Amino acid sequence: MYSVIRKFLFLFSAERVHYFVMNMLKFVCDIGFFKKILSKIFTLNNSSLEREFFGLHFKNPVGLGAGFDKNALYLRELEALGFGFVEIGTVTPLPQSGNEKPRLFRLPKDNALINRMGFNNDGVEIIRKRLEAWHNYKPQTTNYKLIIGGNIGKNKITPNENAWKDYEICFNGLFDYVDYFVVNVSSPNTPGLRELQEKDSLRKILSHLQTINAAKPKRKPLLLKIAPDLTKEQLDDIIELSFEVKLDGLVATNTTIGREFLKTNADKIKKIGAGGLSGKPLMERSTEVLAPDTGFSFTSALKSPISISPLIIRALAAGTNISTRKTAINSAFTMFFLLNIFFISLLFFVKLKNKPLMRAILFAYDISLFRVCEGN
Repeated sequence: MYSVIRKFLFLFSAERVHYFVMNMLKFVCDIGFFKKILSKIFTLNNSSLEREFFGLHFKNPVGLGAGFDKNALYLRELEALGFGFVEIGTVTPLPQSGNEKPRLFRLPKDNALINRMGFNNDGVEIIRKRLEAWHNYKPQTTNYKLIIGGNIGKNKITPNENAWKDYEICFNGLFDYVDYFVVNVSSPNTPGLRELQEKDSLRKILSHLQTINAAKPKRKPLLLKIAPDLTKEQLDDIIELSFEVKLDGLVATNTTIGREFLKTNADKIKKIGAGGLSGKPLMERSTEVLAPDTGFSFTSALKSPISISPLIIRALAAGTNISTRKTAINSAFTMFFLLNIFFISLLFFVKLKNKPLMRAILFAYDISLFRVCEGN
């Protein structure tokens, strides 16, 4: 069943499918009955999964990293899918449309994506208002607050020497509505952005944010998202600076500009062009960034609720066999498809207009949303 729907969805562009599926999920969650079923299947309320980190209580260590819900449009829906935390953004001071389309490409043979989105987002003011509305919304389906992270960046038109001002605007704008911050200087899709990973440039940004943070009645955890393409010397500089400015942690890692060892045809890769590679090919390098001199292990990663992409999103539950969990998800997908056949029939029976009917017909695609967007 899933493979058939997957093939159909892969006939369309990855970015269009992403928003299509999420909007269908939004429509479904507007119907209380279906939202409750969704939450019951995917929400794991187990004390063994709970984590205390940065002074925050995470209901489980499985989170969704930045880039998926850039504009804080789908918090209710992602909470219903059981996430312990969601990182919105990357948010910039001014709205920007990002790079030209197409800008998101599937590599099914590699279980990977290449993107060059370019920090497309609605801007800090609009996103702040959405977060304010979310805080006024009282979810009924979970026992714990969904932790929200704010991933912040600079506008494309802002020169690097003024980048610190953009980060300040986003930090102050989102401060009352997110639980922690991630400074993004590692995306390969904004020209010159990775130059801000150099020690002196980074010190200026992080020190300034920590000064503002310290002046608040209650400070917020501040983390730095780093690239997987850094040299050992650059990593050493970042670690040293992290202690100097008293960062709360690092998010390792962003996407890579590397294209080594891919199974996808080289001509296709060349045709796609620039962008950051994510997915399975990045897993080894992300782990290498964490591993030297740290004693890192996958098990220990599950104890921390920070988004170690692409590892943490694959940590479906501590102590749960991955293949067993995969079978459960497939079963849930089949069940939801059958439920929606019933729901579609009901809508047809009462002769609703075509638009809502089509939304209902396509609801079954919701459950495939992670695999669709990953290209798995």
